[in-house]
Formats: sequence, structure tokens, C-alpha cells
Amino acid sequence: MQRVFIYGRFIAIALLLLQCSAAFAQQQKTDLSGNEQTSQSSFTGAGKGDSSTTAAKPGGADGLGNPLLGVRHPLYRLRPSDVVEISFTVAPEFNQTLTIQPDGYVMLKDAGIVEVQGLNLEEFTAAIQKAYTGYLHDPQVAVALKEFERPYFIVGGEVGKPGKYELRSDTTVAEAVQIAGGLTQLAKHSQVVLFRRVNDDLVETRLLNLKKMLKETSLKEDAHLRAGDMVFVPQNTISKIARFLTKPSVSMYMNPTQF
Repeated sequence: MQRVFIYGRFIAIALLLLQCSAAFAQQQKTDLSGNEQTSQSSFTGAGKGDSSTTAAKPGGADGLGNPLLGVRHPLYRLRPSDVVEISFTVAPEFNQTLTIQPDGYVMLKDAGIVEVQGLNLEEFTAAIQKAYTGYLHDPQVAVALKEFERPYFIVGGEVGKPGKYELRSDTTVAEAVQIAGGLTQLAKHSQVVLFRRVNDDLVETRLLNLKKMLKETSLKEDAHLRAGDMVFVPQNTISKIARFLTKPSVSMYMNPTQF
């Protein structure tokens, strides 16, 4: 009887150990599966857990979102009269230096005409590669911007020295007003207008209460300028201004004779 009791206890202990071992193995499998999933989810684009060759999309470094609240330092985009140098790694006979025409096109050697105005250098490189695909196998090209219009901003209205200024570093509207000689006694600086180019036809506007910002020493709402921005300090109260204006309409506020 005692032997049967001991044998029964032995069987029970063995079954318990077997259950614990199975549970531990299942936990290990779950952990490994979870770690593998986490590891895969840390990849982007082409490495994101599948065989896709689509690369990760670039971020908004070129400020193509809201033209007023976008990235402070967007990528430079090509304009007419810019000079670009194109170099081919394995086909130097195609190397060339080009000036962007007033219509925004360039004439590529043997590859014809290509529109490049508004492209950043990465997009320009892709356009060159595409243009030469029929002439070269896997064309490897490097581009360099040799000459370009220096970034600038314009300040007009009731400031000491209205005019066009070079945008050399990160500059806010309040700083731009100081660079332009500060406010005059007639300045209505509770309604400073920031004009920013949206495209070739439209300009977006934004009203800034510079008076309140300076009084409260709170410059969180002070806008950072981008190349081509125009700042206007009015003399009188502006009753209403549309969010978007055509370029000719801006002349109602900015006097071209000041610059």
C-alpha cells in the first residue's frame, strides 16, 4: 500500500513538472515572436517586413506643407538664371554646366529639353537620370548648384529703412523689422502683415500682433522668415485682408518704389 502511495506521488510530481516545462516553452515562443515583430516594425520603407523595394518617403524638409507654418529651412528650389553643374561618373563626355532659362527649362546635351524650375537638387538629379536613361545604362550623375539668387526678404511700410535684405540666418518677423531700422512713430504694429509666396500667382497672408508680442515679451507666435517673404508694417488699421491674394494685389500694401 505504501509503495502504491509513493508511486502515485511520483506520477503526480512528474505530470506537474511536464506542465511547467510546456508552459515555459510556450512563453519563450511568445517572447521570441514578440521580439521578432518589434524588430520588423522598426524598419521603414523597403525593409518593412516584406519584399517591397519602395524606399521610405522623405520627410517634410522642403517645407511643402502649410507655407506659413512649415519647416524653417526648406530645401532650395531651382529658379531661372541659376547655374547648375552636371557630372557623370562613367561618362564624362556628358558633363555640362547649364543656366536655367527664363521659362524654367534647360537644354541637356543629346537628351533634349527638360523643365527644372521648382525642383530641389535631389529631384533635379532624378530628372537628369531619367532623361539620360535611353542614352546611358544606369546613369550615375552628380549635380552642384554653382550660382543662385541669394535668399532675401523685404520689409516695407512704417519702418526706418524699408528695403530688400539678404536672409543670411534664421530670422523672425520682429528681427526683420529691427534690421529694417525699427518701427516709426506712425507704425500700427498690432497688425503687421507677413506675405508668403504660395505659387507663381498667389501669396498667402498672415497678421501678426507685434505690439502684443513685444509688450508681453512672448515671441512664441513670432513667425520665422523664409526666402522671398515680405513684411509690411501699416500706418492705419487694416479692417480686413484676405488669406490669399494675387501677386498684383500685394502692390496695394507694398510700395515698389521703396525698394
